[in-house]
Amino acid sequence: MRVRRLGWAGVEVEAAGKRLLIDYVQDLSPLFTGWRPGIGLTAASGAATAALVTHLHRDHTDAAALASVLPAGAPVLRPARGHGDDVDNVATLPSEREIVEHRLAAEAVDTWSTREFGPFRVTAVPSVDGLGDPQLNWVVEADGQRVFHGGDTLFHGWWWLVARRFSPFDAVFVPANGAVVDAPHLQPPSPVTAAMDPLQAAAAANILNARHAVPMHYETEQPFKIPGYVEVADPEREFREHAGDRARVLAVGEWLDLAA
Repeated sequence: MRVRRLGWAGVEVEAAGKRLLIDYVQDLSPLFTGWRPGIGLTAASGAATAALVTHLHRDHTDAAALASVLPAGAPVLRPARGHGDDVDNVATLPSEREIVEHRLAAEAVDTWSTREFGPFRVTAVPSVDGLGDPQLNWVVEADGQRVFHGGDTLFHGWWWLVARRFSPFDAVFVPANGAVVDAPHLQPPSPVTAAMDPLQAAAAANILNARHAVPMHYETEQPFKIPGYVEVADPEREFREHAGDRARVLAVGEWLDLAA
């Protein structure tokens, strides 16, 4: 099995000639005003067997991008719909509408549920979303190797349960931008990060016993500035400091061969 960083939280997994996508996005301009197309994201290598999304924020679920690489009827596994009214779910409703518009074969799955697609065995594991929306993380197994994808989860107490069931991991992809969010529907604002910072990401990778710990969910090339969204200044440097020998920083588009 080999894995490729696609930018932001996007990851491509390849095994036995088949392809699986996680949090695949190609257009972040609907969410991040000023995002310049073609910078910081790269396209999948080809058609995919299935896709996984950690949650339905627009920077993790891009229905148009998924529709462009998935055959009709290909499965898209996702968490449940949000609870409450349209204000409660304002961050997920755009993706909900786009999934319907692009006729994706999306299926909401429960935590700890497992599915198999070709060479891939995928399991939804616990996650905690920084904005209070439903989120899953994913364990992908193929070719005798195991990968973890952490969406943009907060640090939580389920790491040890995931480790007990699945560790060691050949690679873990963990969010590391430590974003602080001040959104209109989440008031009063909190100074606490809404996704893991580099120290927390490194701690999670250590608990999961990762051979390679790959930081993601941060941006170094885009000039965008978003009011109410502030990232850690240098997540790559801080992650290397905290993760030590486990740290494996991948450039956007770079492959990591787990059989090597």
